[in-house]
Amino acid sequence: MSINHKLPSAVATEALKRNWSARESWRVFGIMSEFVEATERLSAVMPAVSIFGSARVAPDHPYYALTERIARLLSDAGFSVISGGGPGVMEAANKGAFFGKSPSVGLNIQLPHEQHGNAFQDISQSFRHFFARKYMFVKLATAWVVMPGGFGTLDELMEALTLVQTGKSRRIPIILVHAPFWRGLLDWFRTTLVTEGMINAEDLNLVQVIDEPEKVVEAIFDYYATRGFSPSEKEREMQLNL
Repeated sequence: MSINHKLPSAVATEALKRNWSARESWRVFGIMSEFVEATERLSAVMPAVSIFGSARVAPDHPYYALTERIARLLSDAGFSVISGGGPGVMEAANKGAFFGKSPSVGLNIQLPHEQHGNAFQDISQSFRHFFARKYMFVKLATAWVVMPGGFGTLDELMEALTLVQTGKSRRIPIILVHAPFWRGLLDWFRTTLVTEGMINAEDLNLVQVIDEPEKVVEAIFDYYATRGFSPSEKEREMQLNL
């Protein structure tokens, strides 16, 4: 059977197909422009720490105060703080850094619902495409701090773990905050993923669980104590090939 027999019958007119094809081709330039603009605007913010977490956390929630405290300590220690630029944990991260000594950066995403930019950003960069935004989170980060969150937060965490595990990104501290929230996931990693051979036992060492804000900052400094924050030549090459 030929490939033409396997493909579904065309339902669109030739004119419509040409229009869709043209729109897709031109959209590539829009994607390229997001990468170029973000790279030029954000190249000076390093060293930086990316903080992730739920957009649904209210300002009176303990997670909000915890995130704000961590971000303030990081900012005062000389790290730019990068968040998704929205409400909840993202706002708390930006707020802590905004009143600190280093830049507060928001990588905002255009969504049909839930996301709106918070008011605590020294630098605000907007994206239409998740993958361009996620690339900048990885490229710019000296460390990742992951607060409690939902699907988006888990997606970002798994992306970081995958990139480091596969050697596509340099290894950096990946810190999970608030042990009770993460205990079930980490137990599943151990009892299911490791037991069934889906990951190696040493892959569990890619993450740290730390609850105290001061110890989060301390862990990042400890990791870079003997090498400095700047990527090596090999690591820069890895970043170019993310």
